[in-house]
Amino acid sequence: MNVYQNIENYNPKSKCIVTLGTFDGVHIGHQKIIKSLVALAHQKSLQATVLTFFPHPRMVLQKESDLKLIDTLAEKQAVLEKLGVDNLIIHPFSTSFSRLTALQFCRDVLAHQLQTEQLFIGYDHRFGKNREATAEDLIALGRTYNFEVTIIPPQDIESITVSSTKVRKAIAEGAFDRVHTFLNRYFELSGTVTRGQGLGRTIGFPTANISVAESYKLIPPRGVYLVRVQYDAQQFNGMMNIGTRPTLNGADQTLEVHLFDCNENLYDKQLKISFLEKIREEQKFESLDALKIQLQQDKEICKRSLHKKGLQ
Repeated sequence: MNVYQNIENYNPKSKCIVTLGTFDGVHIGHQKIIKSLVALAHQKSLQATVLTFFPHPRMVLQKESDLKLIDTLAEKQAVLEKLGVDNLIIHPFSTSFSRLTALQFCRDVLAHQLQTEQLFIGYDHRFGKNREATAEDLIALGRTYNFEVTIIPPQDIESITVSSTKVRKAIAEGAFDRVHTFLNRYFELSGTVTRGQGLGRTIGFPTANISVAESYKLIPPRGVYLVRVQYDAQQFNGMMNIGTRPTLNGADQTLEVHLFDCNENLYDKQLKISFLEKIREEQKFESLDALKIQLQQDKEICKRSLHKKGLQ
């Protein structure tokens, strides 16, 4: 898959079929549109092109927005590549870009720059300055600038009752079976292992402290989670604590993962963590011994769950 960091860098060698949107999470509704786009593009020997934007438009146009994204750009890119997309354009979203009229967008971006032969959009898609133009307006502009518009009908989208907002809500609720259904994959985060206080090792539960570089990445709420961890082509099961470590009177939120059956030095390693299940809320214990007992119980719960899921 070819990746371009703005529209101007995209120099198509042939016409393409395009879909556009933020595609946060690339959930199963997005996947249905993109799979149709890829199949038709290959049938017509054209390029399947996805135009997306970063930052998310809400981050630019609603300054007070504290929106966090389901996927980082790298995670989104990996999912789209697996779906067979030929070209991914990640265009910087700005206030000036948001002011393009529908006519300017269709003429300058879709027709001239992208060489669009066909455009896939949802039935309720709105675009252009102040989101003033409807799908019907886009069809008319497509006739003017020689590209066909395919509108995904309501029944094809609404039969898959999912949205990026619903995915974020399910993550916030710790409902990771539902998240998996919505995404057709596990919710993931990636980060680098940094040095912590080393207290976990003293009670038999060494943990890797995870630093996530992308400040916009959605982090699940405080609690203990069953996770799978990948690094250097290896995979381990484990459990993760997200929170302030109240038993140790912590103040700042940390992300700590304990890997089962792993004694390797993980400092500076890049870990990819998949969330399988929320085990419990974060708690404050009277002592480290009480915490150790609870962690052992948590580990047993995790192992039983792994057995039920057939993942041991």
